Amino acid sequence: MAIRRLPETLINRIAAGEVVERPASVVKELVENALDAGAGEVETIFRDGGRSLIEVRDDGCGMTREDLALAVERHATSKLDDDSLVRIITLGFRGEALASIAAVARLAIISRRQEADTAWEIRVEAGRKEEPRPAARAPGTTVSVRDLFFATPARLKFLRSARAETMEAARVLRRLALAHPDVAFRFVTEARAVFSLAPGTEEARIAAILGRAFLDNAFAFAAEREGYSVRGWGSLPTFSRGQPDQQYLFVNGRPVTDRQLSGLVRAAYSDVLEKGRHPSVVLHIACAPELVDVNVHPAKREVRFRQPALVRSLIINALREAIAREGQRTAMPVRGMVPAGDDNKLPHQEKPAAGAAFADRLSQEAARLSLAAQAPLMDLPPQGRHSAGLAESKTAFAGVADVSAPDLSPAGLDAGADAGAAETGAEAAENHPLGAALAQVHGTYIIAQTQDGIVIVDQHAAHERIVLERLKRERAAGGISRQGLLIPEVVELDADSADAVLAHAEMLADLGLVVEPFGPGAVLVREVPAALGHCDVAGLVRDVAADLIAHDLPQALQERLEHVLATFACHHSVRAGRFLTREEMDALLREMERTPRSGQCNHGRPTWVKLTLADLERLFKRA
Repeated sequence: MAIRRLPETLINRIAAGEVVERPASVVKELVENALDAGAGEVETIFRDGGRSLIEVRDDGCGMTREDLALAVERHATSKLDDDSLVRIITLGFRGEALASIAAVARLAIISRRQEADTAWEIRVEAGRKEEPRPAARAPGTTVSVRDLFFATPARLKFLRSARAETMEAARVLRRLALAHPDVAFRFVTEARAVFSLAPGTEEARIAAILGRAFLDNAFAFAAEREGYSVRGWGSLPTFSRGQPDQQYLFVNGRPVTDRQLSGLVRAAYSDVLEKGRHPSVVLHIACAPELVDVNVHPAKREVRFRQPALVRSLIINALREAIAREGQRTAMPVRGMVPAGDDNKLPHQEKPAAGAAFADRLSQEAARLSLAAQAPLMDLPPQGRHSAGLAESKTAFAGVADVSAPDLSPAGLDAGADAGAAETGAEAAENHPLGAALAQVHGTYIIAQTQDGIVIVDQHAAHERIVLERLKRERAAGGISRQGLLIPEVVELDADSADAVLAHAEMLADLGLVVEPFGPGAVLVREVPAALGHCDVAGLVRDVAADLIAHDLPQALQERLEHVLATFACHHSVRAGRFLTREEMDALLREMERTPRSGQCNHGRPTWVKLTLADLERLFKRA
């Protein structure tokens, strides 16, 4: 078959296939151009799912007649000062976007410089360019794309419904809006404004896009090392979603999609997140331009860092430290059940008492109910319930050297617990975040009074987290116990997997998995973590290899070890249905206040919820 040179129009359409995948791709390229032009306001008009019209208007610096003629040529850009691709500080730089769009649609651009007397317009239809002509417009640029893919009608068959394409364009705009909170964004479809975002603070923009509930149940995090900085917002583990659709990653202000992000976030939230749930995260990474390569994807969706392992560890550690710091907080799902207004307030209802008087009345009533609830327990024979102390027989834990079930008595929970237990209810409510224990309900839930409301604690979930955190500290102090295999096992792997496992052999040994090379495409396993018992060694090594290739982290091994610790903690914690004395309940509350991540159990469920006096008053229509 003879070789021939392709015509220029076909070359442009092939190139367009890499950049213009769907209408949302056009929105991304045009809005990024507007942001690079210094726009303070960007309006996007979207009709028929982007098929009939995509129009982006901005108040940026604009273009001259000469710039306009060059802007629609391939590989023409104003965003590179020289021929180097090392220091890229703009969102766009390839010079392909407008030429690619013009190759498959009808493109019109009207632009005016701030200092110019007139605007200029240029039109390009399926790659055929007209000469620029004078036009009327305020300073800035308007780019109109009509009849997308009319020059390549086969592409139209692969577009989704107008609604689906509109939703995807909205997602693209929201990502850009999160990265640039100082810019106003407006998105209009047909005659309806989908959203209009005013410029403001980062917190205000996050609240507008992710919702105020996210900010109310989120924590800030930040870390910096060796030229890279990480900062952002993460949701509390108990404020999670069924899909990872609210995880946003930005690198030097550029929205990117990194397939490893979900894995890194999952690693950071390990042992605090409910299975099948995903946290919401807004993550900003900043570094010098030469430390990141943004030229690895035609649509600029991916980046490559010069030190990827450093960046990954920085993200995980920053999130983990923040989770531990904020771990005593928990999302408040009960709040959504509390009425917000007083439209249905009953007539002749007594007005709520002042805060102090209401608290006193609540304290008196709760004390009365507490005594009534505890009275039947006094008459039970010793065998009818557990003894007052929480001490249990200590069971050796094979996975941690010399670690046994911790003392569960009030004194054994931690030093200083007795002091807290000795305080009166009023003093504890005044001095401690989780208040003073008043009663136990159904042998499962502890009711405590705080200065401004009541707290309800799941005793098993709370103590489960306390035991797990203690086991983790002891494991870190004493190392992971390993057990040698009587007959070392040879695991056959593909070449890449074997190389990944052997390259991280030292790190795996620290986790209890000792491997050695055993010829091409194979490793020899001599020792495994004792906590795993009789495990599928080959399956474990293959899972670890897959994680190392995908994330450069042995997540499978970490998760198995953490699962063993969590299971042990679950089986050696205060069970639901176990009656506790007032001193025992107070000791548990004090220990919760000292324990990292105590806002959620090992399975990611909340350990406590709170109702303020205002919530209670709304529930009873007193407010």
